[in-house]
Amino acid sequence: MFSIPITPELVVGAAELERTERGWRPHRLPSHVRERDADPQLTMVEAQPSGVRVVLATTARRVELDVHASRVSYPGITRPRGAVDVVVDGALVQSRVLQEGDAVELDPRTGAPTVVPGGVDGIEVDLPGTGESTVELWLPHNEQIEILALRADAPVRAVPAEGPLWLHHGSSISHGSNAAAPTGIWPVVAARRAGVQLRNLGVGGSALVDPFMARVIRDSPADVISVKLGINVVNLDAMRLRAFVPAVHGFLDTIREGHPDTPLLLVSPIHCGIHERTPGPGAIDPAGFATGAMRFLATGAEGDTAGGRLTLTVIRDALQQIVAARADDPRLRYLDGLDLFGARDEQAMPLPDALHPSTEAHALIGARFAERAFGPGGLLR
Repeated sequence: MFSIPITPELVVGAAELERTERGWRPHRLPSHVRERDADPQLTMVEAQPSGVRVVLATTARRVELDVHASRVSYPGITRPRGAVDVVVDGALVQSRVLQEGDAVELDPRTGAPTVVPGGVDGIEVDLPGTGESTVELWLPHNEQIEILALRADAPVRAVPAEGPLWLHHGSSISHGSNAAAPTGIWPVVAARRAGVQLRNLGVGGSALVDPFMARVIRDSPADVISVKLGINVVNLDAMRLRAFVPAVHGFLDTIREGHPDTPLLLVSPIHCGIHERTPGPGAIDPAGFATGAMRFLATGAEGDTAGGRLTLTVIRDALQQIVAARADDPRLRYLDGLDLFGARDEQAMPLPDALHPSTEAHALIGARFAERAFGPGGLLR
């Protein structure tokens, strides 16, 4: 077997690779943001490599990848493990659920962490070996990963990107929460259907109209850009309407400094019953600990939008008005999140934790986004 050096050319969708004692950790945000701007929540989730994949072309009959994972868990709560999805010549051939790695158990009342160490996961891929194959190893969207080793029984090469580069920013829903596998999160579903190259800046709990995130988007290469805002602002009760509207304008202004003519799509939240007409902050439902399931609830008063308190209904109206006010920007478009997942969809596919879509709902959202954004006459065309 050949030992393959881990290089940025092979790790697609990451901003940087950090050298660790054991290997290489992909990061989705650059080091200057992690060091100055990121709080502990963002520090944790940006290192979960949602949308990041190892991509190579080879005539090998066997490829092996060793990874060491680190995940967050809560005592008494069962959460699905991450997986590595193997795609060969465009077809999903394997989804390897991780068995090893460290667990960081958080006390739900105090937040105090307890580390339970674990070992290394090895992913083995058997190939036909009858010609050159393109192999994509999609890393877990919901666990931090260190890449320890990559091996093959024949030389490998990096694969030049094909298709437009789509940069997407959003919340934990865009990050992939509740999806069962990394190719099942809705941005990856959409990208694979549309034939575009994804860089996913969906960051759980952290789509907060932060100026530093706008600067990251401004300074990053992209052929098309989408920004999905609203749910985190509501469930953190982070702003009032007076602050939210100019913040979004400023966010878009910053993106336009680096991408003056790039197709840019502003997307409002999908349907989420607990926050449609009830402001935040959101909270973990303590009743869920009795059943071993994580659930969320809204702690505000239904219908209370006095003083500019935000609900998803208020957010959608504000985002639509923001795009209308920027009519001098012909490449800026608006997509109503209810067109991706509306009230009837939530009735048919209830959000398992009252906040994040199921795997089936991710597939539906991804298919609809691919059609509305990238299909004939699409909003990002």
